[in-house]
Amino acid sequence: MKVYFSIACFFFGLHNLEAQSGVIPGTVKDSAGKGLEQGVILLGEVQISGVHVTRGMGYLSEVHDGIICSGKKTEILLPDSMDANTALNNPRQVLGRVPGANYSETEGGGFPSNGVGFRGLNPTQSIETNTRQNGYNVSADLYGYPESYYLPPLEAVERIEIIRGASSLQFGPQFGGMINYITRSGPRDKAFEFTTEQTGGSFGMFNSFNSVGGTVKKWNYYAYVQARTMDGWRPNSDLKQILGFAKLEWNPSKVCSLGIEYSALRNRIHMPGGLSDEQFAAGSSQSFRSRNWLTSPWNIIALTGSWKISDALQLSLKSALNISQRSLVWKNEDGGPERPDSISPLTHTYVQREVQREGFVSSTTELRALYNYRLAGASHTLAGGIRFFSGSMTRQGGGPGSTGSDFDLNLYGGTYQYDLRFQTTNLAAFVENTFHIGERFSITPGLRYEYLRSVANGYVTDPDLNAIVTTSRSQDRYIPLAGTGLQLKTSGTTNIYANISQAYRPTDYSNQTPVGVSSRIDPNLKDASGYNSDLGWRGSYRNFLNFDVGGFYMAYNNRIGIVTLTDPNGTPYTYRTNVANSIHQGLESYLEANIFHVLAVPARYGSLSLFNSFAYIDAQYQGGQFDGNRVEFAPKEIERAGITYSLKKCSTTFQVSYTSSCFADANNTVYSVNANVGTIPAYEVLDWSFTIRLKKFHLKFGINNLADSGYFTLRTDEYPGPGIIPSAGRSFYAGLGATF
Repeated sequence: MKVYFSIACFFFGLHNLEAQSGVIPGTVKDSAGKGLEQGVILLGEVQISGVHVTRGMGYLSEVHDGIICSGKKTEILLPDSMDANTALNNPRQVLGRVPGANYSETEGGGFPSNGVGFRGLNPTQSIETNTRQNGYNVSADLYGYPESYYLPPLEAVERIEIIRGASSLQFGPQFGGMINYITRSGPRDKAFEFTTEQTGGSFGMFNSFNSVGGTVKKWNYYAYVQARTMDGWRPNSDLKQILGFAKLEWNPSKVCSLGIEYSALRNRIHMPGGLSDEQFAAGSSQSFRSRNWLTSPWNIIALTGSWKISDALQLSLKSALNISQRSLVWKNEDGGPERPDSISPLTHTYVQREVQREGFVSSTTELRALYNYRLAGASHTLAGGIRFFSGSMTRQGGGPGSTGSDFDLNLYGGTYQYDLRFQTTNLAAFVENTFHIGERFSITPGLRYEYLRSVANGYVTDPDLNAIVTTSRSQDRYIPLAGTGLQLKTSGTTNIYANISQAYRPTDYSNQTPVGVSSRIDPNLKDASGYNSDLGWRGSYRNFLNFDVGGFYMAYNNRIGIVTLTDPNGTPYTYRTNVANSIHQGLESYLEANIFHVLAVPARYGSLSLFNSFAYIDAQYQGGQFDGNRVEFAPKEIERAGITYSLKKCSTTFQVSYTSSCFADANNTVYSVNANVGTIPAYEVLDWSFTIRLKKFHLKFGINNLADSGYFTLRTDEYPGPGIIPSAGRSFYAGLGATF
């Protein structure tokens, strides 16, 4: 796919823009976009069971769920409105509609979930993005270990909310913004509802999703269990996984609610290992590792509450306790993917594997307040809140594992080479205020202040000294952040938005004490800082076109990346360090057109719509020896286009996804004998899906990677590599679902 497709879609639909179905409705407005005067009309009770749109993406209203979104770049995605393979959480078919979203496709390649990054940021394990479920944090550590191991299944997700770039004032200082997965609730109009989804597919995939929910008096409940097994596309990539969730909400009155939620993940993942360039060229479905396993049991208990004290003031509380682990046994990183797994000449068995374990206990509590008031004849909104985070992480590694090939985390004949304990304390406060000036313009300045304390204790083994070295260190950080947003209503359904907000990223534990990393690490890593900014125009026109077109600029100082160096023997190796400052700038556009509507095709012939999601990203290093080089994992072009045809109870979607090439190191290495670095070639993937809805039942089937493209999205210097992690080839799926 090329830019011309985006331009063609834009001009084809310029004179027929549709009302934004994805927008959460706000105040009632007349055809001119002006607020209507209030009257007193008594209406009968209305039960709202959910939100549904005919298309896949919209944007959030100015104030949404106690959060100010005015002037910010936002998206809202409704998986139910798409023909998508939700059983396997296919990111291209759901999150792919978000312009500039880049993925590390590691689910099925040895990792529990795929990663996402925006605007040229590293997508691996979503480390640059604040990942949430129902508004609370689901990662192990907000700063020390922000990687995403747990995500709810898309079959259980009602909507996905995204605030890009300038989200630091309300959610934290991360560069990549925030993704919030909102799970379903039990229906409000019945005491019991049962939903089941059974999906089978290629490579031994079977996915079973079952949920119950309902409302009994003042209690609403919802629970699901998802079980998935796979043999895997590559050898040694089998998977067993079960996800569970339960939510109970008590509504003692119309202005107050209290809830408790529990999320659980249990898995056993066979990691097929990485490939060298030569191995990938010979056959991307190969695997040369049979003894690598990972498990990441996850447990999250959350308490939620909301209280509408008056029409002007409301409070919300979300508190989450995370008690989780991540463990692996493997023999993979020594010598890279081209070196065979060693067999001892004495015992004629494999050499011992390594065992690595991590345990997390953390709690995050956020209290927010939203206050609406009038001043100088206009309405304004004040939002404020505080967050307290406390986390403890234990990291043990280099333990002598078994010589076998099965899943075995026991130690044999020794202890761990390092045993460390990290503690993180974070206290943050923020305040934002939307000032309305006239009926069309608003400005939203804001401030956030972060206090962060990091402590590390334990021991490591120094291989050069062959000795145990103890460590005890701590660091305090005081981080002020500021930003502002502007919004101008250009019509009743369109607006111009602009914002700028500071960002910050401290060095995490993976950089300080890497687990299973083949790169060498700079011992003097510095924290990164910078800012995000956006300028765009979005909205809809009549019943035809939905659009969001804009530009962005991000400054990222002291960026941590990978460079390629050479040792005294002439052997290349990779080195993690503060490479340089980088600038990310570009254009993003999302356009969706209802073709049959503009052509006045009668409704009996169905509905035909086109969408195009395009991003141009220019991410370069500024200054130093890599001045002008492209940033790692930052493709210049990302484009996804699709066509959906619906007729009565049937709908089908064909989608093309194109991502241009990028590099894996700051040197912009094209090829190296070290497969951790090199180009990630451009790739194009075709997906097709079909849905039939028959009253209480529905059928889904489709083909992912229809043309069987051989491609990859990730080179890595750590698990599940090192080396190239191939993406899956062509696969089929079919599913049957029902609701009773």
